[in-house]
Amino acid sequence: MPPKPPSRTSSRAWDGITPPLSQWILDAVSSMGFERMTPVQASAIPLFMAHKDVVVEAVTGSGKTLSFLIPVVEKLLRLEEPLKKHHVGAIIISPTRELASQIYHVLLSLLAFHPPSAAVLNPSEDDEAPRQKFPSSTLKVVPQLLLGGSTTPAEDLSSFLKRSPNLLISTPGRLIELLSSPHVHCPQSSFEMLVLDEADRLLDLGFKDTLQNILRRLPKQRRTGLFSASISEAVDQIVRVGLRNPVKVLVKVKGTSGAQDKRTPASLQMTYLTTPTMHKFAALKHVLASVQPTPQKTIFFLSTCSGVDYLSAILPLMLGDDFQLIALHGKHPANVREKNFNRFVNTYTPAILLTTDVASRGLDIPSVDLVVQIDPPSDPKTFIHRCGRAGRAGRRGLSVVLLHPGREEDYVNFLEVRKTPVTSFPHPITVSDKEATAATNAARKAVLADRALHDRGQKAFVSWLRSYSKHQASSIFRVADLDWEALGKAWGLLKLPKMPELRAFTGDRTLGVTLDWDNYQYKDKQREKRRKEAIQESKENEGAEEPSNKRKHENTAWSNKADDKNKKQKRRDQKHRRQEKNKWDKMTEDERQKVRDTETMVQEIRAKNDEQRRLRRAEKASKTEEEFTGFD
Repeated sequence: MPPKPPSRTSSRAWDGITPPLSQWILDAVSSMGFERMTPVQASAIPLFMAHKDVVVEAVTGSGKTLSFLIPVVEKLLRLEEPLKKHHVGAIIISPTRELASQIYHVLLSLLAFHPPSAAVLNPSEDDEAPRQKFPSSTLKVVPQLLLGGSTTPAEDLSSFLKRSPNLLISTPGRLIELLSSPHVHCPQSSFEMLVLDEADRLLDLGFKDTLQNILRRLPKQRRTGLFSASISEAVDQIVRVGLRNPVKVLVKVKGTSGAQDKRTPASLQMTYLTTPTMHKFAALKHVLASVQPTPQKTIFFLSTCSGVDYLSAILPLMLGDDFQLIALHGKHPANVREKNFNRFVNTYTPAILLTTDVASRGLDIPSVDLVVQIDPPSDPKTFIHRCGRAGRAGRRGLSVVLLHPGREEDYVNFLEVRKTPVTSFPHPITVSDKEATAATNAARKAVLADRALHDRGQKAFVSWLRSYSKHQASSIFRVADLDWEALGKAWGLLKLPKMPELRAFTGDRTLGVTLDWDNYQYKDKQREKRRKEAIQESKENEGAEEPSNKRKHENTAWSNKADDKNKKQKRRDQKHRRQEKNKWDKMTEDERQKVRDTETMVQEIRAKNDEQRRLRRAEKASKTEEEFTGFD
């Protein structure tokens, strides 16, 4: 039997809300282990249920998801009668697929305690098993999850028409595609509530236009809730979302001194660790070993997708076999993102999620013990969201950001000013030069075994530098202060890539590595074959040159460039023809006929223009002949 919620004597008791919650809701939250409401739930739920627009800013991990799911569900189940077919009653918008999926699954856990809704969501597959029947007039919540990449818009619409959901949970792009259909209705008479989760990110430039298009399709008379850990940074844009005299709910945590507000849970300890450039990746093993008990779930944050791709192959060689490393970034296909995310969430062995900021916002990953920011975020407000993946729902957590000695240490004071104080990492970390060199050698051994990994490393290093150079705290993170050779060795590179930032660099670009680059091979046989063919072709072109004649050498080099240009143009033409053929193959016969008619029309116009130009030339020539009288 789950423990019963505290009685009304507690100001945060679930059964103390006015208007009161349904009994099945009380049973659900009790079963989930929530003995009493969090401060944000105690503040937001009564307001949102009482016909108020709300703007909720609360520290990460404070229970915001139930703060809007419970009012939405209660409203849909307290309507006078069921919504008409294909009418939507509520919409929840999330900035990422992972967060939308998480909200949807929390909702399913909640609706499992409401028999009519559960019967619709989980119909019995056993024909012999008795099914509980509910009249069509019974109110129920029927949600639909809309995610780009996992299904097509046509499949989403087909599912909508078949199931007629009354609650949509979606990312902005996929939602606008569904709402654009004439079969989906959100009239004033049926639409009740709109929720924007991680609202500040939804109001960023990347989502603003799509969000405004969505709002144009929704009635103005509705209840709207904005929820985020940092909504105050988007307050100036809230008016555009269409809130009517919203009530602002601000829940912060007092610091240990009682005088300073924090923007993260009290159960989360935020720290920094200064490590020499060469020791940066080698220090990660020491960080993991210093946390006791051994962290079961750890998140490593990097600044770029390319960095994740490269370091996912390198870091396991530095960290050993004690941790399973799982990569996740925004450029992964949707199915890969979902698969890797679920692997990390459901793992029972110590695991590390190597990721970008795609995992920094809103995701409630259970039992994250440690967050390591290998790269400090270029947008400082992201720092809070990254740290907040640990220490959620009152559980103890630790975060650490890695900084280079020197100017980067000013980042500590920078965070202090932004009311995000960090302290020194509580465990002494000492990495010897020998360990750092061993880590570099382990990485280089893997890179030397496959030229493809070298290419990934070069791309990752360049993308990391681009991100570093765009840091908002540019006076702290200065490209001019970087130790290039130490960085290249720490990354396990065989040489520094060609970059404009290295024009004035006078050090060792080879990083102490001597390598026969012509015989450095790809593991992939086809790729290696193409590389060798390119080398052979280059040698043949060089063989046609006369080294003793500088002018001839220059002319031949120019000719080679011209040949290369012609070959590239030929490849582009071939690619264009393939694309045109694929496009033609996908056309219907009517579409092909329209193309033929258009081509015929164009040919006729060209022929007519050519004839007119020919006549004008002939007329001009005739006129010239008539005026010519010969030489004197």
